[in-house]
Amino acid sequence: MRDPGATAEGTHRYEQRFPAGHFRQVCGLSVSTIGLGTYLGEPGEETDRAYQESVPRAVRMGCNLFDTAINYRFQRSERSIGLALEKSLQEGNVSRDELVISTKGGFLSFDETHPPNPSRYFDDEFVKTGICKAEDLVAGCHCLTPAYLENQLERSLKNLRVDCIDIYFIHNPETQLAEISRQDFLKRMLAAFKMLERKAVERKIHVYGAATWNGFRETAGSPGYLSLEEMIGLAREAGGEEHHFRAIQFPFNLAMPQAFLRRNQKLGSQSVSLLEAASRQGMIVLCSASILQGQLSRNLPAFLTDFFSGLRTDAQRAIQFVRSTPGVTSALVGMSQLGHVEENLELAKHLPLSWEQMRNLFEG
Repeated sequence: MRDPGATAEGTHRYEQRFPAGHFRQVCGLSVSTIGLGTYLGEPGEETDRAYQESVPRAVRMGCNLFDTAINYRFQRSERSIGLALEKSLQEGNVSRDELVISTKGGFLSFDETHPPNPSRYFDDEFVKTGICKAEDLVAGCHCLTPAYLENQLERSLKNLRVDCIDIYFIHNPETQLAEISRQDFLKRMLAAFKMLERKAVERKIHVYGAATWNGFRETAGSPGYLSLEEMIGLAREAGGEEHHFRAIQFPFNLAMPQAFLRRNQKLGSQSVSLLEAASRQGMIVLCSASILQGQLSRNLPAFLTDFFSGLRTDAQRAIQFVRSTPGVTSALVGMSQLGHVEENLELAKHLPLSWEQMRNLFEG
């Protein structure tokens, strides 16, 4: 039987097993305010095993969002997540319709290990097979053609052992702007969106979006800047008013608060922050680098210890900041170790702070 992917009924059922306040309702789904990320770790069997242990524990502790990318650890992160979630499903710990799985495509992905000759790998895998042309590769690592993204999506489905990916992101599309004009970039994005709209109709994905590092946070007018309004306009052109461009991902944390503080996005005649723009469009907002690859998990200023009272570690305080910020759906945290899963998902027992409480921090 074909798996349905995440559903409103399934994710709500999962939510009911955990304390109130730990989930956000967006795009018809109940999504945990902490998601497990899989960027970090060496591309080897030890890290594979670590993720395969962490994922089932996260499921039992209240995490139903799992984020990865085909290029993370040379496809090994996707495969580790797929194997671990399949085991959880077989053991009856969770149902597929209770889980929200997101992944990304766009970067050149190797298979298991770094090849001795990356250029030859790209030529053999993608150019000679007719998937893309050599000139389609930008910055030596990034490709946006519909055929390439479709190929990557199919590989991700296989890696993750699912029939449907709930959120499919184009990975760091702003990479293209280093080498091509903005006009050509928008044409490439429109072609990619049209392909993803077809995949949504085929139920290979539920929704799609853009996962960025700098793009959405840049100052308007800068070379790598991405306009959310412009992306939504392309989605409407590709899929009409019922388009499936419903999610964005970007870094947001105590050290990188631009998405909340910088009014760099247009919403009609208004200039608003990225988080406000996305929230008012009803989008799923996933925040990467919640603890900045561990840098915010220790030695935070004393006033933050006082502000986030009742929490026992700096990692928890940093995550609480992200998940409590208005407009955020989920704070993504890399968790390949059981100890980190236990520590971070203790927060499921704590309510996110209200805007009234968070305003004191921002205004202070």
